[in-house]
Amino acid sequence: MTRPVHVFLLDDHEIVRRGIADLLEHEEGISVVGEAGLATGAAGAILGSSATVAVLDGRLPDGSGIDVCRDIKSARPEVGCLILTSYDDDEAVLAAVLAGANGYLLKEVRATSLVDAIRRVSAGETLLDPALAEGVMGRIAAAHPASPLDALTPRETEILALIAEGLSNREIGSTLFLAEKTVKNYVSGILAKLGMQRRTQAAVLATEWMPKGAGRR
Repeated sequence: MTRPVHVFLLDDHEIVRRGIADLLEHEEGISVVGEAGLATGAAGAILGSSATVAVLDGRLPDGSGIDVCRDIKSARPEVGCLILTSYDDDEAVLAAVLAGANGYLLKEVRATSLVDAIRRVSAGETLLDPALAEGVMGRIAAAHPASPLDALTPRETEILALIAEGLSNREIGSTLFLAEKTVKNYVSGILAKLGMQRRTQAAVLATEWMPKGAGRR
């Protein structure tokens, strides 16, 4: 048997709250257990109710539904938080994701889709509007770019750092107690992995991505 879904509505527009409440009233197994129009005190009201899902407006006159979401998740992670907003900016979506929101939907969502989202969030699922998801994933990737050196082994990284310091193969061999021929083979492998032909190119790349002195023990 599916557990009842208890919904708390947070939106500063009463007509929006009334509309969603009327919609949910006719849905089997779903009931609205509370409403609020301001961020102040909302988290406490939600946590003090029997809510299993909180539908939160992204922007409120005195704060943000995203901040309310963060407070709820800190106290009771099992409460599902669904951000429902008119704004589709990537920063807000990213903030919602970091706050632990289970979903982020735009207010132009169809009624049936909203009901489905509430049921899914109550069941522990995470959902995000596909168009919004693409944007926020792009921002996360841009904030944490992959290093071109990730493909190198620890030893290759060590040798590349010494190349960046201007050491010859012989000097690298002496520093790492390796035969010069072995170092030469390592250098060839490093250049192949980086898609480069000259060690000077690799040295420039290393100075951009590695801390100074990384090759020294």
